[in-house]
Amino acid sequence: MKPKALIFSALFLCLLLFFESFSLIAQPNKTIVKTQGGLVKGVLNANKSVVAFKGIPFAAAPVGDLRWRAPQAPLPWKGIRDAARFGASAMQIKQGSRNPWTEEFMVQNDISEDCLFLNIWTPETKPSKKQAVLVYIHGGGFVEGSGGVDVYDGEELAKKGIVVVTVNYRLGVFGFLAHPELSAESPHGVSGNYGILDQLAALQWIKKNIAAFGGDPSRVTIAGQSAGASSVNALIMAPQAAGLFHRAITESGTKYSTGAQTIPSLSDAEKLGFKYAQVKGAKSIAQLRAMSSEQLMKPDTTKPQIRFGRVIDGHYQPTDMLTLFAQGKQHDTPFLNGYNADETMYVGNKDQDFVKVYGAHNKMIEKKAGQQQSLLNAHLWSEHRAKTAKTNAYTYFFTRAIPWPEHPEFGAFHTGEVPYVFNNLKMIKRPWTSLDTLVAEQMSSYWVNFVNSGNPNGKGLPNWAAYQPQTKQVMEIGTQTKMIPITDNQEQYEFLKWQLMQVR
Repeated sequence: MKPKALIFSALFLCLLLFFESFSLIAQPNKTIVKTQGGLVKGVLNANKSVVAFKGIPFAAAPVGDLRWRAPQAPLPWKGIRDAARFGASAMQIKQGSRNPWTEEFMVQNDISEDCLFLNIWTPETKPSKKQAVLVYIHGGGFVEGSGGVDVYDGEELAKKGIVVVTVNYRLGVFGFLAHPELSAESPHGVSGNYGILDQLAALQWIKKNIAAFGGDPSRVTIAGQSAGASSVNALIMAPQAAGLFHRAITESGTKYSTGAQTIPSLSDAEKLGFKYAQVKGAKSIAQLRAMSSEQLMKPDTTKPQIRFGRVIDGHYQPTDMLTLFAQGKQHDTPFLNGYNADETMYVGNKDQDFVKVYGAHNKMIEKKAGQQQSLLNAHLWSEHRAKTAKTNAYTYFFTRAIPWPEHPEFGAFHTGEVPYVFNNLKMIKRPWTSLDTLVAEQMSSYWVNFVNSGNPNGKGLPNWAAYQPQTKQVMEIGTQTKMIPITDNQEQYEFLKWQLMQVR
């Protein structure tokens, strides 16, 4: 080759490399995102419409001396962290499945005290996109569950144009042990709500980092089911959560009959924690911290069993929810809540008053009363909330039973709405029908609309009216999707309302 030709070839190669480099700078890899801790690499879905980032640490591992302390900042890392797999779930007794909760509803991956991870599904990682964010908090009675459970997969919701985040938090004794020594260690003189502090830490991480994943930190919705809904209630009450979220959704977890007595005071929780330490043979928190997680989780011989959960500590949880809302001291954001048709049985007297109101007493009538009670519970909470709230509330009643020929008795069971909310019917092998597909499409769209605007309504969806004092209606989603009355019998309404007032 002649010298001029060699020079031209070299020049052409340099220009080619330059433009390729420029292209990489101008169009960065959407699977790699920079967080405050370091770079993370996610995974594109099959049609390259959503990137999933799993197992991102939002706090340091709460182990050793950090056990039963507020979460600390995560340790930074060098290089690119692989975010292709879920991090470990919180310590718990893994049951694999427990009807009606089949494997898709339950934890299947590893468990560890090093569990403070979150997962993100996003349709676009450009910071300029500013997509609304859904932060979903799992259920499980504060003793089990994970953000990495199949039914919480956020891909389908992300396809509808929002960023979806699921979080882990400490559970059981690791997340909710109160003890006089722990309160003495705390600068606020409290203990017991470590799982809630984990959720606060996750929201703080999201506020600082979610823009890098295409999310809008000024449009964050917190949502949860069962214990996750209770967690949302806790965050609505926590002064420390101010500015961290802007809408709230509770599924099967906000009810008017939940009074102060169901969530222990700090004093009562400390007594339970002291008793727990005695059962374990520990004379100090230092001795408890020296024990293995397996020792701490080993079933004890006390009856009833010591169960750990939220604590009204006077700091992170100032008082019971009914009182706080009556005072107007909650975080006032648009709110969506509801219950499933077959998740609770009738609670109340079954004496002659019941027979007088309902005409008879049998299992079918009791089931009807239980369903009415669920409807009324959610409605009465919206009514109580409206006394001080300035934002709208939307209430639903979910009636579609997952098709399950082997177990028709479960009906629309507790947690049964979650696959529909996430549009994740594909995650569960059932004889789905066109009605199920429609309900999943509608329900997921209602949730996405609410995340985007604080209003679930949108094009092509049956109208969902916000709570109004003069009406006694909720939105049925399932067998049919429309506004329905709580009951067409005023005597039954008053009877059930009176019963709920007795169990507060």
